[in-house]
Amino acid sequence: MAAADVEAVWRIESARIVAALTRFTGDFGLAEDAAQEAVAEALVSWPTAAPANPAGWLMATARRGGIGAIRRRAALHDRYALLAADPDAAPSFDEAIDSDRIDDDVLALMFISCHPVLSREARVALTLRVVAGLSSEEIARAFLVPVPTVQARITRAKKTIAAAGVPFELPAADERRARLGGVLSVLYVIFTEGSTATSGDRLVRTDVAYEAIRLARTLAALQPDEPEVHGLLALFELTAARFPARTAPDGSPVLLEHQDRRRWDHAAIRRGLAALVKASARGLGPYGLQAAIAATHASAPTVEATDWDRIVVLYEALGRVAPSPVVELNRAVAVAMATGPAAALSIVDDLIAKDRLPGSHLVPTVRGELLTRLGRHPEARAELELAARLCTNQRERAVLLRKAAALP
Repeated sequence: MAAADVEAVWRIESARIVAALTRFTGDFGLAEDAAQEAVAEALVSWPTAAPANPAGWLMATARRGGIGAIRRRAALHDRYALLAADPDAAPSFDEAIDSDRIDDDVLALMFISCHPVLSREARVALTLRVVAGLSSEEIARAFLVPVPTVQARITRAKKTIAAAGVPFELPAADERRARLGGVLSVLYVIFTEGSTATSGDRLVRTDVAYEAIRLARTLAALQPDEPEVHGLLALFELTAARFPARTAPDGSPVLLEHQDRRRWDHAAIRRGLAALVKASARGLGPYGLQAAIAATHASAPTVEATDWDRIVVLYEALGRVAPSPVVELNRAVAVAMATGPAAALSIVDDLIAKDRLPGSHLVPTVRGELLTRLGRHPEARAELELAARLCTNQRERAVLLRKAAALP
């Protein structure tokens, strides 16, 4: 079994393993460390002796490591006795994975990762690490920070949670509501990484994206009266509906205007629209507005037939409730489709003048497209080549270079 297979199992099972270990040991940091050590052991042993049940092997190995660590902690002697002295007293792997409470376990793990004792940066890094299973390198690329910075954030976060004595349990309803915004923002980051990978040779990382969707569905079931939970779920479903058409058989990106919309997942569109109705109960928030934009795309038969005026209005509303340079850049794209590239170019140039998205490949990408439509080909080529240099996703970079080379 190759390292890629180990990584695939870890992606799928990491949150469940860490959640179950945390429930067993009562120590969040110990659980995550034991799970990581089990993965390291798998990388050594699986290539020569692949287990019949990889997830079960990881769980059992991590649990043994956790027990060993507990043995070395005199203050946790009673917990060790419970787990190690009486094997029948400890839940089996199958109970841990197949129990009806597993979704609650993973959600509890997410609420711990998003605990208010942590900074926002630490919450995101920790949740991406232990819930989504992303590596420190992947998190660093996503946030344009050095790998040691991410590692330090994760280490400090685990120490902070331990020092604060945060229990492994779902918070009470009122406290859960207070922490909900942080959980939603972390889920959004996880899904965004899955829907358009920041680096590597894959455009879409469906395993990461679908894990965010699964967690969002669980959260919506637990918080049925929170409109923005449904708004986030609607956004995820409507965006993921395009996944089947976003890449060619060889993995290369297929742009929106060239996608075969018959390949879109229409069941996901229906689920997304149903969630959007629930999100609209008390007016749309930031995630609901983004879902409404995705719904407008989903209901259009072609790019040309899309209601771009409505999308511009929705981006303007989004800019008022959740202003950001990315929202402005997306509004510029919509303005270009609704009224032409000249008006959109002024929006992009204003972002550049204010240095709102330094180092991002998105600004020169959009600017290059607008200049192409305006017939300013030498400038467009320079922008697209700059975007390619800044882009860390190999698939996106290839598209940018192809567009630049095709200009007269």
